[in-house]
Amino acid sequence: MTEMLQTLKGFRDFLPRDMQAREYVTERVREVFKLFGFEPLETPTLEYAELLLGKYGEEADRLVYTFKDRGERHIALRYDQTVPAARILAQYQHELPRYFRRYQIQNVFRADKPQRGRYREFTQCDIDIFGTTSPLADAEIVACTYFAFKNIGYPTIEIKINDRQTLFKTLKPFATEQVDVFSIIQSIDKLDKQSEASVIEELVDKGLESQEAQEAMAAIQGAPISDNLREIVDASLNLGVPEDVIEYNPTLARGLDYYTGMIFEVFVPEYPVGSFAGGGRYDQLIEQLGGPSIPATGIAFGFDRMVEGAIQLGLIPINESITQALVTVFDEETQKYSLKIASQLRQAGIRTEVYPELDRLGKQLKTADQKKIPYVVIVGPDEAKQGMATVRDMRTGEQLTPMMEEVGELIRGKLAN
Repeated sequence: MTEMLQTLKGFRDFLPRDMQAREYVTERVREVFKLFGFEPLETPTLEYAELLLGKYGEEADRLVYTFKDRGERHIALRYDQTVPAARILAQYQHELPRYFRRYQIQNVFRADKPQRGRYREFTQCDIDIFGTTSPLADAEIVACTYFAFKNIGYPTIEIKINDRQTLFKTLKPFATEQVDVFSIIQSIDKLDKQSEASVIEELVDKGLESQEAQEAMAAIQGAPISDNLREIVDASLNLGVPEDVIEYNPTLARGLDYYTGMIFEVFVPEYPVGSFAGGGRYDQLIEQLGGPSIPATGIAFGFDRMVEGAIQLGLIPINESITQALVTVFDEETQKYSLKIASQLRQAGIRTEVYPELDRLGKQLKTADQKKIPYVVIVGPDEAKQGMATVRDMRTGEQLTPMMEEVGELIRGKLAN
């Protein structure tokens, strides 16, 4: 196979069965987003590079795809959906409601090393509430996240939560000119993937003394829950999140620099490949972009990981075929009857294909069998003369011959059983 007929490393094609799974997860989370009053939003794939760079931290900036277009403009592929959404708030502040809730489901791009569950192009689902610093907004984000995951059907959902201000307050005394507090936080953020000794070694490599690194680690591990975070957790429980779902974790850091308050991540223990979602409060980002001071809180779902986890855990009911009925075409004289029946079936909400060629009936039935289409509607000369049609159940071989106008009702009834 030539190189041009292969996907780039870290990029993927999605065949129909893959898309069924992705659409299932999309529908489940979108149901909950709407239930919580979030409105849909989309932003362009390309933004000015200046908008994106410097918002995520030095390590993340290296993962932003940047290039110059034909007009010599320095542009970048969308790295996440938070910064572009912040631009929307700054650009359309007079057109949006005061407490704007948005959800966004789009692809993002990162020049990362591909590995299991990590790609260079992937889909994110974001929800955000703009315009308020109230802990109730943070709790709404936590609750909506929990119920979105629950709606997919994951057996166990864990939400690890922390307060960015606790991190700043606890770790700032250990910052130096060489290693600022943001750099310390970025190292602490790796504790879920690396050992404590490895993180301490990284802090030392960055420039902290070994004793300081160990003391910083001990200090953050013993940090108590903040009053602000306790209020958020209590409100989340009142919104229906089970108490055993939320776990305070003082070392949870969320490496991105723009977080200012509550931060949290979602895990599914039965599929232990890392966090499934992460987010928090970012009250200064919109102002940093040159817009007004608009506080915000939200979360980004790792959509691809959610789909993979749901497939592995058997949560997605993948149908053998999208099509529920195939209408055969016997000859040119009976074709109009076949087309009319197909139209009736579609009006009845039955997903219907019309066989596109004048082939032998056996070949048409074989196609239905190969595609796992459960019902075939046959209209031959005899059926057409009598105003009838034959409905064959491809799974059992059973055949019924109702009047043409009754075909839709018959198939719909069988599909419901």
